[in-house]
Parts: sequence; structure tokens; C-alpha cells
Amino acid sequence: MSTAPTTAKPAPKRPVPVPNTYVKAQPYWDGIKEKKLLLQYCTETKQYQHYPRAVSNYTGKANLEWRESSQKGAIYAMTLTRVPQPGFEERAPYPIVTVDLDEKVRMIGLLLNCKPEEAKIGDRVKVCWEVIGEGQNYPAFELDR
Repeated sequence: MSTAPTTAKPAPKRPVPVPNTYVKAQPYWDGIKEKKLLLQYCTETKQYQHYPRAVSNYTGKANLEWRESSQKGAIYAMTLTRVPQPGFEERAPYPIVTVDLDEKVRMIGLLLNCKPEEAKIGDRVKVCWEVIGEGQNYPAFELDR
């Protein structure tokens, strides 16, 4: 009985996000191209919101404007992903953090440029930019040392 030689499958590429045009989030993606993290700001309640929406999460009105964030915050929660998603196999295990941005919104992202055991809840972080796909920037976080 002979067996056919096996060939390794190429590792899947990291998925690249597809902007949702329904919620008018294009300014968010335009900012990311320039390594700027833009958040929606409700002019009536004077509060930020994230993820982008068509209307204010607080008033239900289209009274939103885009403002550049500080790109800084603190780790609210952290998990170590041991079973990787497609495109992340070579990184496993890798940390994912929920961050309370200084603008009082939460954002989830990868924690890069440190060992998972170096980070803990409450540590200050800042946005760093990972290049994915065809030169597309994507926000992640790193410790703010």
C-alpha cells in the first residue's frame, strides 16, 4: 500500500475587516488609514460612543460628530486565546484585551509587543498600529511604558 505525499496547506491569512457602509462609519476607517482612532461624539450628551453607529446611542438622534481620541486607556479585562482563529495560528497563545479608553468607551483588541504575563488588569495601554492585508492599518494595544 503506497501513500501519496502530503503537502502542507498554506497558513490562512489574517482576515481583513470590511467596513460597514450602512452605519456611516467611513470616517472611522479613513482615520485608521492615517493611524488616527476616531470616535463618535454625541453633541447633546457630550459623550463618546464606540463602535460606530448611525445615531447616538444616548439620544437616538443623528447628532454625532467624529473626534480624534487620545488613543490611551487602561486594561479592563484580558484573556489568553489558546485556540487561535484562522490567520492567527502562529501567534497562539495570544492576549486579547478589553480597554477602557480615556474617552469612557470600551474597545477590544490584541495586546502586542509584550509577554502576556507582563500585563495585568488596570495597566495603562496605548493604541499601536498593526499592518494587515495589503498595507491596511488596524488598531491594537501595547503597554504604555
